[in-house]
Amino acid sequence: MIKQQIKHLFHCSFNLNYHLVIVTKYRRKCITSPILKRLKEICDQLSQKWECELLEFNGEADHLHLLLSLNPKVTPSVFVNNLKTVTSRLIRKEFSEHVKKFYWKKPVFWSRSYCMITCGGAPLSVLKQYIEQQKAPD
Repeated sequence: MIKQQIKHLFHCSFNLNYHLVIVTKYRRKCITSPILKRLKEICDQLSQKWECELLEFNGEADHLHLLLSLNPKVTPSVFVNNLKTVTSRLIRKEFSEHVKKFYWKKPVFWSRSYCMITCGGAPLSVLKQYIEQQKAPD
């Protein structure tokens, strides 16, 4: 069993974990091993810049999976937008010849959509039961 690590800021304690899945535009299978390695480096650097943590990272030719621990000061949608923008820009610049084979018209890399799911901790049924059992004041 994994023990949850509670992190702290000045006025709060937190443990906010997310599973993020992002896919390439049109699900094109354009991610190679060197691109995947570079994406991991960029995502790790961005996470640190945002005072967050990249817990796990992997992917396939057309999508990425990231396990992230976000800081409560960070809005998840803003973080994801920044991550997709920066990775797209750098990958299109650093691997331009390869990416041009897949996206010849527009300067794109990622699909507009993404999937982000909270994860970790007790199941909702356990939390619901715990809250229901709280002793209400008389």
